[in-house]
Amino acid sequence: QVQLVESGGGLVQAGGSLRLSCAASGRTLSGYHMAWFRQAPGLEREFVAGIAWNVGSTYYADSAKGRFTMSRDNVKNTVYLQMNSLKPEDTAAYYCAADLRVRAGVRPDQYADWGQGTQVTVSS
Repeated sequence: QVQLVESGGGLVQAGGSLRLSCAASGRTLSGYHMAWFRQAPGLEREFVAGIAWNVGSTYYADSAKGRFTMSRDNVKNTVYLQMNSLKPEDTAAYYCAADLRVRAGVRPDQYADWGQGTQVTVSS
């Protein structure tokens, strides 16, 4: 099991940027897939972006393509989500997830380990 702690959320105006961080501890992330999900009030948790830790390949939800970039820092055992051109509809709690067995998973039930979430609010 890996422990995940997100940070970097906040309030930003539409068109602005934020960078979320997810620090992992407890074990090496070799072989893991990591992902960002988000959940707005009253809605289901949805996939945003994912990364294969070993090779660094990324994949994105259509809503994130061209605006969000997921990356990793092997030394710091941390993944990031750079979010640009933010829109009010991006407002949600953002969660970091990890799993050793999933490959390019986009469903929450495919991930075993979760952080506590960080709130992102985009004002119009």
